[in-house]
Amino acid sequence: MAFYFRKRSTLRLPLTLSVSVMALNVTLMICWIVMLAQGARWTALTIGVVAFTMVLIGLSFWLVLTIKEVRLNNRQANFVDSVTHELKSPIASLRLYLETLRMRSLDERRRQEFHDVMAQELDRLDQLISQLLEVGRLDAIGEQEQPEDVPLEPLLRRCAEAACTHHRIETPSVFTFRCETLQLHARPLVLELVFMNLLDNAVKYGGDPPEVLVEAVASGANRVQVRISNNGPGVPYEDRRKIFGIFYRGGSELLRRRKGTGLGLYIVSTLVRKLRGRVYVVDRSDGSPGCTFEVDLPGRVDAAGDEAESPPSAAAAVAEHSENSP
Repeated sequence: MAFYFRKRSTLRLPLTLSVSVMALNVTLMICWIVMLAQGARWTALTIGVVAFTMVLIGLSFWLVLTIKEVRLNNRQANFVDSVTHELKSPIASLRLYLETLRMRSLDERRRQEFHDVMAQELDRLDQLISQLLEVGRLDAIGEQEQPEDVPLEPLLRRCAEAACTHHRIETPSVFTFRCETLQLHARPLVLELVFMNLLDNAVKYGGDPPEVLVEAVASGANRVQVRISNNGPGVPYEDRRKIFGIFYRGGSELLRRRKGTGLGLYIVSTLVRKLRGRVYVVDRSDGSPGCTFEVDLPGRVDAAGDEAESPPSAAAAVAEHSENSP
């Protein structure tokens, strides 16, 4: 099975074969039309044209499926390469630090540095394994929780802090928030997974240093739009749909410098659809370098601001009546 995933296929053979067979089919169909039209055999001509057309449609359909299969196979091969690297790197680092601790006598400061690095590598392993497990149970994520009203801005700030902790940078120097007072009615775990992946990607693929703008606004009737923009190189236009597919990562694994498995945005897309929302990537509206991930979800404006206009409580009503009575 591992060999199947790692074996990369090319489109040259299926494309050549399909085009050759299609050309032969079209040639035979033309000859059939010419021969039978001369003899005025219209019934046979009609049946033959329909048959040749069905064969041509079948060949086209087979070619499309083959191209999709080859591309999926290549993405799986890249996925195995990236996961292998992601697993081997922290394990090799942990082994090196453990051997150093065993073989050498270190002062307390160096020993603490080694322990900190080992803890970071363990966190990296834990995050990778958790992501792999999440893909296998996307349909069941959060099912043990009941949907509830989740204030949006505090959730986004928590996810931003977690992303900064993961990349070992300070949150205030990276994130800028422009959020209206909004709520989403959903399972908190699902929302955390969506925005954790998006904010982590925004930092990972940001500039040097990364700068991330997070905006949350009411959009239409009972809809909420969250926009996450960074200052990185952006996403090429031809990749903007592909990046939400499973295993997809642009470029070659041999040339890629940033870590990842190609699962994060697939998880985001699947969970957003589960929330009856949409996610897509566009250019930044201010024309700056980078891109913007927009998430449109069902939600509502927080009613906290309307409390002052709400009817008085029973106790307040009784007190007011007592004061006004003679």
